[in-house]
Amino acid sequence: MKKDERFYAFIVARTSRHCSRIRHVSIPERWIQAAACLSAVVLCAALYGFYGLAQQAAHMRIEQENDRLREENERQRQQLDQLKNRVDAIEDASRRLSEISGVAPEADESEWFGAGGPLVILDAAAIALVESRAAQLEQELQTHERALHERARIPSIWPVEGRVTDDYGPRHNPFGGGASEFHDGLDIATAWGSPVVATGGGHVLFAGAKNGYGYVVEVDHGNGLVTAYGHLSKIEVVEGQELKRGDVVGRVGSTGRSTGPHVHYEVRIGDAAVSPSHYLPARETAAQQEVEQPESN
Repeated sequence: MKKDERFYAFIVARTSRHCSRIRHVSIPERWIQAAACLSAVVLCAALYGFYGLAQQAAHMRIEQENDRLREENERQRQQLDQLKNRVDAIEDASRRLSEISGVAPEADESEWFGAGGPLVILDAAAIALVESRAAQLEQELQTHERALHERARIPSIWPVEGRVTDDYGPRHNPFGGGASEFHDGLDIATAWGSPVVATGGGHVLFAGAKNGYGYVVEVDHGNGLVTAYGHLSKIEVVEGQELKRGDVVGRVGSTGRSTGPHVHYEVRIGDAAVSPSHYLPARETAAQQEVEQPESN
């Protein structure tokens, strides 16, 4: 006898209060098996789909994290570039201030290749620390630069190389007669046409001829401080021109009240002439010279 492969189910359905009807339903076993297989397939597909979605979500999170890290790395790279530019600017400013200060330049570093030091990871905190230090250095350099700029305006070099023939103060009249007069500057004798330089930064207050001075240049250094360069043979600046210490203002001559080629150098505070020696490096004066030369104004 062939085995019945059907699955029987009996369902009792109440249709009214006093009667009921029994319905006989049969389902083939292979349908049950097929449904079970289909359910398993659907479940596996669903699980695989959930797994795929989870993997995709994880991949998206990793991509987002990678994007964030790339953006962070790019931001740090830009910060490092900006920081390098600031450090280079600080080094340039330091070299410039060293030159202004008169510090001797360092030896040629082209043959130096040594490098070393402890390992320091340059993370965000380290970058912020370096930036803070760079900002402090920039502020200090600006303060130092302003101070040096002001110092550069003070007349502190000799206007010309030569021999001091007359100092500041009383002297005998260089034109004879035995009379005495007050000399309100230094007379520095040197070769005709030698360059005469500004002893400090400032602007040209006057450039032209004046009684007694001949051709003269006056430089205003600020705060009422003025220098004058008299008896020039040639003037090489114009009124209002900005000058740096060491710029040529004219050439040595003997114009005006003069006995020979020299520069009459004055320093005035307001309207009062003061001794230029207070502002100049020490040098031999006329009284210390071994060779006598004619006096000049």
